[in-house]
Amino acid sequence: MPAGPRAQTFDPAISELLLDFAGTIETSTRLLRDLVHTYPEGTALLEDLVAAEHEGDRIAHDLIHRLNGADRSRLRCPFDVEDGFRLATALDDVVDDAEAAGDMLAVYRVEAPTDQALQLVDILVLAARQVALALEALCDGEDMGPALVEINRLENDGDRISRDAIASLFEEGVDPLFVIRWKDIYGAFENAIDACETVAHHLEGIGLKRR
Repeated sequence: MPAGPRAQTFDPAISELLLDFAGTIETSTRLLRDLVHTYPEGTALLEDLVAAEHEGDRIAHDLIHRLNGADRSRLRCPFDVEDGFRLATALDDVVDDAEAAGDMLAVYRVEAPTDQALQLVDILVLAARQVALALEALCDGEDMGPALVEINRLENDGDRISRDAIASLFEEGVDPLFVIRWKDIYGAFENAIDACETVAHHLEGIGLKRR
């Protein structure tokens, strides 16, 4: 009697790596928040932020390596491999952008954070939390919708605050070097928030294919 098709189950290692990414994203954004809120006294946190960025790189590498072997394994990937590659890259971008924003504070040697910088980093932490919740829902087979909607709302808030902050730099007629520094720093915070929305877009696509 011919053998039937191989039984396949979802690869738990992929879920574990996604949850590791969720934790690393939250850690890196919280470190950035603590750095900004205590700057310049908390500059020692930069080392922890760099360590979190390296951890994000490691998880991304392990996740992509696991996805590469998905087609040859009895353990099935819970989504299209190509979608997994894009998701891994987008998740890594959140951690990279958070580290880059923290580094920019040190490079430009700012004296103290602005109110808008504090608002932006707080929004980033909230967005990162929603990314983590969406990843948990993905791994549990639950609805990611509420978290994805909230990420979009937070990104809109971040965009508005960043736009207003940059506009105020030019309206107040402050020192040109101050304008250049903070324009770049606001952009770095916005990049990190936008990276969370990019993750949400990839997760939304994965969710649509599951229906």
